[in-house]
Amino acid sequence: MTEFRRIALDTGVTLNVALAGDPAKPAVILLHGFPESHRTWREVAPRLQDRFFVVMPDQRGFAGSDLPQEVDAYKIDVLIDDIFALADAVGLEQFALVGHDWGGAVAWGAALRGDPRLTRLAIVNSPHPVVFQKSLIESEDQRAASQYITAFRAPGFDKMVEAKGFDWFFDTTFARHVDLTKIPAAERQQYIADWSQPGAFNAMLNWYRGSKVVVPPPGVTVPLPDWLLRAFPKVKVPTLVIWGMRDAALLPLQLDGLEEMVEDLSIERLPEAGHFAPWEAGIEVAALLQPFLAESADATAPAA
Repeated sequence: MTEFRRIALDTGVTLNVALAGDPAKPAVILLHGFPESHRTWREVAPRLQDRFFVVMPDQRGFAGSDLPQEVDAYKIDVLIDDIFALADAVGLEQFALVGHDWGGAVAWGAALRGDPRLTRLAIVNSPHPVVFQKSLIESEDQRAASQYITAFRAPGFDKMVEAKGFDWFFDTTFARHVDLTKIPAAERQQYIADWSQPGAFNAMLNWYRGSKVVVPPPGVTVPLPDWLLRAFPKVKVPTLVIWGMRDAALLPLQLDGLEEMVEDLSIERLPEAGHFAPWEAGIEVAALLQPFLAESADATAPAA
């Protein structure tokens, strides 16, 4: 049984949060990406909730949560603050974190803080910030695949989509990544209903506008940003990266060099899945998450 709560955070926003499983069991926070909601995990959460307490927020700017309109409300540090504030509000002393797409970006950042409450990290098709930024400068293929970010950042893009219709955006957004016939009609309707809320689409796009990632235009030579030239901390918590190898937006080259960024890394590849692996291959994703998260639960369980 899934419970829904509106939870006010001390970061100034109220999130719509889906909760499943027994609160006495080890906690796992699942973070969705663009342009989705907690429903990203509709195939995964039912396969975790018997063993874990599963917390699935609509992140700020999405679906049933608050929709701040200013770009500064979507800087990465603010988004990470939301997750630790959510853990406090729900009463989680320790938790694992699983993130897909933008949810993975937040999860990577949360792990880099070294907060002892975070015990384990799982990432699904979301690049490490260092690897991603380097690839945007050094790989023409990744740079070409990421030009949509520049489009999403453009002033007035939300108005253009509204004029064309959210059905059009649904078809053009997902068509390159998944067989549209596999998306149930009810899910399509829910996506469009979420996006159609006043200010919702602009809020979702602000995740891209608030990011400091540099996306050069094709064929232009640019230097590495200053932040990449400084020493970058390693992720110290055990980390599982699951990658749908047919991802057309975030290419598999995002796995290259990850072992230098993470002290304890496991990588699992899904050859037949694309970017939206949590629902395109939900059974496989859950099957990989279960034993990885259980190791953390066993390690933190009190002695008999």
